[in-house]
Amino acid sequence: MKYRTIGTDPHTSREVSVLALGAMLFGSRTDEETSFALLDRYVEAGGNFIDTSDNYAFWVDGGQGGQSEELLGRWRRSRGIGDEIFIATKLGARPLAPGTSYIDNPEGLSAKVIRESAERSRERLGVDRLDLLYAHIDDPTVPQRETVEGFAELVAEGTVGLLGVSNQAAWRVERARAIAAAAGLPGYEVLQYAHSYLRPRTDVPGDMFPDGSLGHAGPDLLTYLRADPALTLVAYSPLLKGSYTHPDRLPSDYDHPGTPARLTVLREIARETGATANQIVLAWQSGGDLPIIPLAGASTLAQLEENLAAVDLELTQEQRFRLDAAH
Repeated sequence: MKYRTIGTDPHTSREVSVLALGAMLFGSRTDEETSFALLDRYVEAGGNFIDTSDNYAFWVDGGQGGQSEELLGRWRRSRGIGDEIFIATKLGARPLAPGTSYIDNPEGLSAKVIRESAERSRERLGVDRLDLLYAHIDDPTVPQRETVEGFAELVAEGTVGLLGVSNQAAWRVERARAIAAAAGLPGYEVLQYAHSYLRPRTDVPGDMFPDGSLGHAGPDLLTYLRADPALTLVAYSPLLKGSYTHPDRLPSDYDHPGTPARLTVLREIARETGATANQIVLAWQSGGDLPIIPLAGASTLAQLEENLAAVDLELTQEQRFRLDAAH
């Protein structure tokens, strides 16, 4: 396994594996026995960065989520896991009532919610401190200063380590970080956004983003990442839910002229290296010049082994150039 440092404060920064394990469906669609086996194998391979959320996976049973955090808590206790394993979780998008969602009824990012939701996550996970806590979605109904101060209070109390943000406009992230910096408070240092080798159209409106997607790491966010050494991108959905293996699963927002060109180069380099397309994507992300940590889930040990093998795959500069230049 290879590792990367996230965070700038020596009291909260950590060395984490360059491949994070997504636990979104653990304890719901992925049963406990399989989830434990995947977690055990990931740790055995040197992985130490596990990702979850307080709302995972509310859509499976129409509830409010919490199954993933609860399963990770049971796994930690049964294995005697301590702070050697870095667990990230999120708040803000948990439905306030069963049968609702983060679109119509999210918990939001008020100071009260931040404190209470973080406490519930700590209880479910069985930890005294959340290693990394994200604002899962934006909450324009709450002043950003209140959100910034709410997160900072938990860091000051020692119940949260690093802070992160997901699914927000880059200008909103920068504004929140500027508020924190001006007040001498800790701010967001980890960005979690969808990012893969194929590029989606981001102008397609949706329920959550009427002006086009803010959940993908586009040029504005990537240039922000390049300009600020304090930031790290955790790239969710790097394998596009199996689309590189099953092209029929590719979402409609990837249906544009740039996709075939990038797929052609990706498949060429997969043949040259003897690796899978999935492994090329993960190696391209984790070994590039930007600080990117792919966050990949798995539902079988075979999928996990494929992902783990990508850590040791070294792409040449010529191969990287071809991958980057395709459009």
